[in-house]
Amino acid sequence: MNAAQLELCFLSATELLEQYRRRALSPVEVIDTVLEQIERLDPVVRAFLTVTAEQARRQAVEAEYAYAHGDRRLLLGVPVSIKDVTPVAGVRWTSGSLLWKDRIAEEDAPIVERLRAAGAILLGKTNTPELGWKGDSGNRLIGPTRNPWQLERTAGGSSGGAAAAVAAGMGPLAQGTDGAGSVRIPASFCGIVGFKPSFGLVPYYPPSAVELLAHVGPMARTVADAALMLAVMAGPDPRDRHSLPASGVDFTALDGQLQGTRVGWLRRVGDVPVDREVERVVQEAVAVFTELGCVVEELEEPLEDPYPILDVLWSTAMAAVHREDLERVREFLDPGRLAVVERGQTWRGVDVAWALAERNRYAERVRRQLTGFDLVVSPTTPIPAFAAGADHPGVIEGYPTTYLSWTPFTYPFNITGQPAISVPCGFTRDGLPIGLQIVGRWREDLRVLQAAAAFERVRPWTQWRPPMTSGGTR
Repeated sequence: MNAAQLELCFLSATELLEQYRRRALSPVEVIDTVLEQIERLDPVVRAFLTVTAEQARRQAVEAEYAYAHGDRRLLLGVPVSIKDVTPVAGVRWTSGSLLWKDRIAEEDAPIVERLRAAGAILLGKTNTPELGWKGDSGNRLIGPTRNPWQLERTAGGSSGGAAAAVAAGMGPLAQGTDGAGSVRIPASFCGIVGFKPSFGLVPYYPPSAVELLAHVGPMARTVADAALMLAVMAGPDPRDRHSLPASGVDFTALDGQLQGTRVGWLRRVGDVPVDREVERVVQEAVAVFTELGCVVEELEEPLEDPYPILDVLWSTAMAAVHREDLERVREFLDPGRLAVVERGQTWRGVDVAWALAERNRYAERVRRQLTGFDLVVSPTTPIPAFAAGADHPGVIEGYPTTYLSWTPFTYPFNITGQPAISVPCGFTRDGLPIGLQIVGRWREDLRVLQAAAAFERVRPWTQWRPPMTSGGTR
């Protein structure tokens, strides 16, 4: 691949659209180049479970014809990948599991319908752990997705394939899902943007096993691209009874002023420690908001860690999937997920009822604690990317971790349903990306996107590329 082709792989969606509309660039040329990048890098990165190359080339020809006839749809000709927990009609849909390794989806999810209608070109299905159960994207089908910045590290999970694809120039846009941080964790680990919208803003169908925690969100290299993708995906759908009515908000209007915005600096959640390098880099990033005219104040008390709620809801949801067939399918399950299923079987109905009620009480406690702040900023994760293939870090500065307890900055906002974005804010000394999380009040998604865009203007990051892509180093 020559230098000019490589540059095509790292153009943003907004840049592609501008060049398409001027007829300076062809969707066919772009798709051919991106598919070459996938063929070149993915045998090592393992971002994709399925690549739909023939379909993508057909869609590219159709997009080129559409531009010639004046079509100006929002994502016409832009490559996008879909996480393999989300169905695409006629395409293999494994959910990262041996149980469904040959399943073919019969219909598109609502967000896939909307991306198709907007003219996006579907590249394929990205890697995920079995049913998105953990913060690494390894499974028994193809193993773990590797971090393009350092291949021995994880790309994160459960949308790790999506994040790695975007980071490595294998498509500018990717769809992820987030039940406890699954968009934001891999975005942080791979140095891209990952946005978890307010609960219900983007319809989620078929429903997640962890329905009341689950969100669908965009992943991209720039905030503008994430906002554009959100604008296409957002809106009610009768198949998701939790989906919110249309708000009329233009999510691409990113020029809002931050002067006077009250920002809370959240250093800790519960007792989980934060890696010193992560804390240093994020603290420097938080100072940018003062430069932007915000009033920044550290929270007096750490946020309460809601892991006991999450553990009950998550493990019982995993157990419920196999309520009727566990003994028959046991040998096919990921061993780590099997342990979570067995843990879920130990809880009683009263425990689940407690967790559901406590979820509501926790959300109200957080709302009260954050009253007075327009936004909250924190590390996205307390550590940089850990070893590829590990279910979780194992220990953080002497603190033992479990399958999800290691990511306490992300899952509180799945419980509350607030919008939250991870944006790149720096690197460790050995070159691993670090993410800054920006959280907004319920349904104030545009404010979060505007804050992220303002941060991006002051601290741009798209000039950095993983060394393995041969397109520049940090």
